[in-house]
Amino acid sequence: MTKRFDVTSGTELRCKGWRQEALLRLLENVLAVGEDPENLVVYAALGRAARDWPSHDAIVHALKTMDEDESLIVQSGKPIGVMKTQKNAPLCIMANCNMVGQWAKAENFYEWEKDNLICWGGLTAGDWQYIGSQGVIQGTYEIFSRIAERHFDGELHGRFILTAGLGGMGGAQPLAGTMANAAILTVEVDPERITKRMEIGFLQHQAKDLDEALAMIREAQEKKQPVSVGLCANAAEVYPEILRRGIVPDVVTDQTSAHDLVYGYVPHTRTLEDARSLRADHKGILMKESRESIAQHVRAMVEFQKRGAVVFDNGNLIRTHAKEGGVEDAFDIPIFTEAFLRPLFCRAIGPYRWIALSNDPQDIAKIDEFLMERFPDNKIVTNWITLAREYVPFEGLPARIAWLGHGERTELALAVNEMVRNGELSGPIAFTRDHLDAGAMAHPNIMTENLLDGSDAIADWPLLNAMISCSSMADLVAIHSGGGGYSGYMTSAGITVVADGTDAAAQRLEHSITNDTSLGVMRYADAGYDEARDEAEIKDIGWLAVGADA
Repeated sequence: MTKRFDVTSGTELRCKGWRQEALLRLLENVLAVGEDPENLVVYAALGRAARDWPSHDAIVHALKTMDEDESLIVQSGKPIGVMKTQKNAPLCIMANCNMVGQWAKAENFYEWEKDNLICWGGLTAGDWQYIGSQGVIQGTYEIFSRIAERHFDGELHGRFILTAGLGGMGGAQPLAGTMANAAILTVEVDPERITKRMEIGFLQHQAKDLDEALAMIREAQEKKQPVSVGLCANAAEVYPEILRRGIVPDVVTDQTSAHDLVYGYVPHTRTLEDARSLRADHKGILMKESRESIAQHVRAMVEFQKRGAVVFDNGNLIRTHAKEGGVEDAFDIPIFTEAFLRPLFCRAIGPYRWIALSNDPQDIAKIDEFLMERFPDNKIVTNWITLAREYVPFEGLPARIAWLGHGERTELALAVNEMVRNGELSGPIAFTRDHLDAGAMAHPNIMTENLLDGSDAIADWPLLNAMISCSSMADLVAIHSGGGGYSGYMTSAGITVVADGTDAAAQRLEHSITNDTSLGVMRYADAGYDEARDEAEIKDIGWLAVGADA
């Protein structure tokens, strides 16, 4: 197949306007930075940018030919039609992998996926918002930083982090660990992933075996030097072996593709090649063996926790499958959101992103400078920008992520729109965010676990988020479902808004981004969080405290 996933540069338009061109370039970008672009897979085994190549090509054609007063409708990666709407309507509305409750089971997904009726959009894969591993690095870094503050006097020098998984999401872990000054060992079953992370500078060393890996970690701990080490092995075997040797890491987690028992996680009973050969016709066998392997994997994690390690679930559903596999205390391990990040989400501080559509890195550098000057007291942002400039390479279109909150996001977007208008930047900028954001996700085992009011599994919030984003004139709005085994574990919403320097863009940015974060604060205020209620009052967000005791 001819390579079809290069990144476009410059300001020459192939579409009828920058809004359409922006979405086309973002589609190209997720494939340029994706794990398996020839099969349209962006990350996480099956997170696709489009259902198949004919669908991809039809999406491209639609974006190139549609007018600004039309909307492209996409169903699970397949374009269904272009409808006449209005200039203030989203250019693209999509829904990915949404299955009716009783039928939202992995077995049904795999059957429909085989029949080419559905595809999984992941979170930011299917709506063309993924910006490579750097989109995950800051979130992982912030988790490690919060752990350092809470458990290690703000310092991870000399501390040992044990984790696994070097795919599109997990590949951020080694770099985030060294940026946080820790010694981090990442176990990965696929040697190609280790090679890829080393080539792009995210991983420093590969050990030939566990003995060498632990020796490298031990030396770094003694010298209190940050180091990242990769080990090609199966985590379900390595974690228990480290435990058997009496070694207790300071921090333990996992970011293998445990959400997918067939195409993602590889059971310790199989080689990588064996697992791949069984995926087409023996899904049931793989699901059973993966669940059993995950159970062994998580039992070791629980034991590490009992022996004093800080252990957390990194959002890949590993605890859920472990409990199904008989590990009754799997949920003694906390989820990272509740354990470390919820106070930030209560104030709608989360993973905000912007992408230089011209492919000019200087555009991101100029926005970095603006952020440093405008928000000098925001230590999360200024610290991250400083680190990112030094350690985080661009993948695909130059982009940046920073954890900004309500008001800050809108202010940045409007300022950037002015920079585009004034010619300070070489081209328009696309603004988006992770789906794992304050008002954008309902996931009882990740984002919304153990909410104060017990509303963990109520999916109204991301649906409301998508509807208010449409009403607020965002350029792209998406609703995704899926998660563990592509069943009904999660519903989320994604938005993209383009700053092209026009008055219309300023209006879209102000309404879309402000209302997006407003709903996030309202969601947590409604659930009973004092931080969110305080934010709503301070920022005059307009939350109606119906039935609240405050």
